[in-house]
Amino acid sequence: MNTNAELLKELRIDRKAAPPPSPRRGPWIALAVVVVLLLAAGAAWAILGRDRGVEVHVATVQALGGADGSSSVLDATGYVVARRMATVSAKITGKVREVLIEEGQRVEEGQVMATLDPVDADAQRALSAAQLSAARSEAGSVRAQLVQAEAEAARLAPLAQRQLVSKSQYDQAIAQRDSLRAQLLTAQRNIKVAGDALAISDIGVDNTIVRAPFAGVVTAKAAQPGEIVSPLSAGGGFTRTGIGTIVDMDSLEVEVDVGESFIGRVQPKMPVEATLNAYPDWKIPAEVIAIIPAADRGKATVKVRVALKQKDPRIVPDMGVNVRFLEKEPPKGAQAPRGVRAPKAALASRDGGDVAFVVQADGESGTVERRALKLGAPLGDDRQVLSGLSAGETVVLDPPAVLEDGAKVRVAKAGESKS
Repeated sequence: MNTNAELLKELRIDRKAAPPPSPRRGPWIALAVVVVLLLAAGAAWAILGRDRGVEVHVATVQALGGADGSSSVLDATGYVVARRMATVSAKITGKVREVLIEEGQRVEEGQVMATLDPVDADAQRALSAAQLSAARSEAGSVRAQLVQAEAEAARLAPLAQRQLVSKSQYDQAIAQRDSLRAQLLTAQRNIKVAGDALAISDIGVDNTIVRAPFAGVVTAKAAQPGEIVSPLSAGGGFTRTGIGTIVDMDSLEVEVDVGESFIGRVQPKMPVEATLNAYPDWKIPAEVIAIIPAADRGKATVKVRVALKQKDPRIVPDMGVNVRFLEKEPPKGAQAPRGVRAPKAALASRDGGDVAFVVQADGESGTVERRALKLGAPLGDDRQVLSGLSAGETVVLDPPAVLEDGAKVRVAKAGESKS
C-alpha cells in the first residue's frame, strides 16, 4: 500500500513550480519582416515611382530653299494621277471564258486581255453566212431566167415586125424580161444586205475578244472566268462592268490643289520639287504644266497640273506628294529666304506668344527647352520661322499643355502611338 501511494504522488502535477524559460526570438523576427517590407517598397519606388518623363513625338527643323539652292514660293500637297487610265470592258454582254491578265502585268496595244463565250456570236455569223449564200443562189436563178427571157424577146421582135406573131405575145415577152431584170436588181441588193449582215456578225465575233486600247500596266483585275460582264451592268449588282484597269505609266503627273489666295504665285513652266510621302529623301524635279481655269467653291482651291521630269517604277498612281513651287532665279537685289521651316504641329501658344519646345535628348530621353518664336509665311503643312529655331534641331509635335521649360521627356519610337 505504501508503495502504491508513493507512486501516485510522483504522478501528481506541482502547480507551484515556475514554467521553463522560452527563447526570446519574437523581436528579431518582427525586425526582419520590417526590413524586408522596406526593401520591397524601395524597389517598387525605384521601378514605378521615378519620373520617366512625358512621351512625345518629334520632328526635325528644315532649312529653307530647294535642292538646287532655289527658294520656295509656295508649298502644297497633291497626288500622283494618270492622264491615260482605262477600265477595259467588252462591248457586249457575255460570259467570260478566259482572262489573260494579272495585276502588275504590262500589256501592249491590241494585246488580248480576255475572251468571252462566242457561242451566240458564232451562231449569228453562221446564220448571216447562210443568208448571204441564199441571196447569191436566188440571184443566180433570176439571172438564168433573165437570159432566157431576153433571148425570147429578141426572137419575137423581128417576127412581130412582120406580123408573124401577135403584138400581145411580143409585149408579154418584153414584160417578162423587164420583170426578171427588176428581180435580178433586187437579188443583187439582197446579196449586198446579206454581206453587210455577215460583216456585222464578224464584228460581233470580234467583240468577244477584249483587247488593250493602249500600252500600259494592269493595276486591277476585275473579272474571272465564268462571270457575266456587261458594259452597262444590265444584270444588276452581280454583273461585272470591266475586265481590268490599265494605266499608262508614262502619263503620270501630279495634281495639286492650291488655295485660291496663293494661286497668283504659281505660273506655267515654273520649276517644282516633288517629294513622295513614301520616299521623303527623294527629290523629283518637276514643272508646272497648266493651271486649270476653274476653282472649287467648296474647298476654295484651284487645281494645278505638274509634270514629273523623272520616270521611275516607284512612282505609282494615288501616291501622296509634297510639292514645292520654286523660284528659279530670284529678282535682282532680293535677299535669300530667312529662317527655317518647322511643322505647324510643333507650334504652341504660351502666355500670348508662339513657342516651340526643342528636345535636348541623350538617347531616348532628355529635357525640353522652351523657345519664343517669330513666325513667317505658311508653307503648306509647315510654317516659316524667322527666329527662335535653327535647322537640324528637334522639336516636339503637338506639345501637351503640361509641358514646360526643362521638363523631362521620352522620345517615342517611329510608329509608336502617344501614351
